[in-house]
Amino acid sequence: MGLFKRNPFGHILFLKTWLIRIAGFLTHRRYRYFNQLQIEGSEIIRSLPDKNVLFISNHQTYFADVVAMFHVFNAALKGRENNIKNVMYLWNPKLNMYYVAAKETMQEGLLPRILAYAGAITVERTWRAKGQDVTEKKEVNPNDTENIKIALEDGWVITFPQGTTRSFKPVRKGTAHIILQHKPIVVPIVIDGFR
Repeated sequence: MGLFKRNPFGHILFLKTWLIRIAGFLTHRRYRYFNQLQIEGSEIIRSLPDKNVLFISNHQTYFADVVAMFHVFNAALKGRENNIKNVMYLWNPKLNMYYVAAKETMQEGLLPRILAYAGAITVERTWRAKGQDVTEKKEVNPNDTENIKIALEDGWVITFPQGTTRSFKPVRKGTAHIILQHKPIVVPIVIDGFR
C-alpha cells in the first residue's frame, strides 16, 4: 500500500487505516465489556465477495451501530466467529467499507467529520432539513446515488433504510432503488440494545 494511495472518494488510505485503528482501539472495551456485544451469524461475512455487498440495518444510535459493524466485520474477516476478542483484527482493517449517512449529521462537529473520513457516503435527506420533517420533499441529489454506486463497485456499503434512530419509522424507498439498479448481495442486520 502506497503512503498516499486514495480510495475512489479521495481519502488517503493510510489515514483511513489509522483512523479505524484508533477509533477501534478506543471503542473496543465499550463493545466487548460494557455493552457485552452479542453477535450471531458473523460466519457469513467471510464468504462474501470483496465488492457489491449491501448491508441493510436498523439504526439505533448515530455512530455506535456503525462502529460496532466495523468491529464485527473486521473480526469476522480475521476468523473470529461471533466475537470481537483480541482487537488486533483492526491492525489491517477492511478499507473498502462504507456507510450511508445524512450529510447534515456528518458536518456537525469534529467527531462526525473524523468518522466521515472513515467511510461515510453522505446523502442529502429528502424528507428532513435541520432535524425537522419537511412537508415539501426535495428531489434526490443524483450525486448521492452515484456515490453509492461508486462505493458498491469498490466494496461493501451499510445503509439504514429507516433513515432515523427512532423505532417503527417507515423504510425509505432509496434502498429498493439501490438494489434494483446495482443488484448487490443483500445482507440484513438487526441491531438491538444500544438504546
